[in-house]
Amino acid sequence: MNKANTEVIQVGGIDIEINRRDIKNIHLSVLPPNGKVRLSVPNKTSEQSIRLAIVNKLAWIKKQQVDFAKQERQSIREMVNGECHYLWGKKYRLAIKKPEGKFTVTPKGSGQLELKVNENTSPDNCLKLLNRFYRDEMQRSIEKLLPSWQKKLGVKADSLNIKKMKTKWGSCNIQAKRIWLNLELAKKPPECLEYILVHELIHLLERHHNERFKALIDKHMHNWRERRDLLNSLPLAYEDWQY
Repeated sequence: MNKANTEVIQVGGIDIEINRRDIKNIHLSVLPPNGKVRLSVPNKTSEQSIRLAIVNKLAWIKKQQVDFAKQERQSIREMVNGECHYLWGKKYRLAIKKPEGKFTVTPKGSGQLELKVNENTSPDNCLKLLNRFYRDEMQRSIEKLLPSWQKKLGVKADSLNIKKMKTKWGSCNIQAKRIWLNLELAKKPPECLEYILVHELIHLLERHHNERFKALIDKHMHNWRERRDLLNSLPLAYEDWQY
């Protein structure tokens, strides 16, 4: 894994995090939820070249930051009756009921997400139970999608895991062939999870978001831009957390 030397500079009134890495090209990212700007550059890039790259993208950076500021956020999760939660892009209202045995989470056709827990269960423990439910939902979907996409792309991930991630929908360690997917994807429409899965699998063929990468994803998922735009238009999590 490439190690980075990090510094912060200011250009046009915007703080820019500069990461110097053992890479060939400059990569610019504006990250949710607050529009933090990160620039990854080759180790020997001059400060003049860095500033020029940023100045040329200032209008785009500011637009991205404005878009993030406008984007809907979920409220802090209190885990109370009637609270709004999402599963696979559908909105549910939380209904807390007494358990008949194990603590469970069950989506109902009535638009309720039934959470069966003891009356004195803390909000944190209710949220942990809900996150386990989301993890199980994602795992089942991944198990259906992964074999066919690995065969189609001619790649194989040595491991694929799920975790909460604050600034990415997914990541791929190319050397270890290890993929991580963001647990929040369980709340988004199923086509969003499939897009991120394919995106990360293609990184096993091409490390960078270059023309070859775009050609590969265009070939295998012609509507990936629509899926990406859908994902980035949906409410962000209540935590500090585009692809």
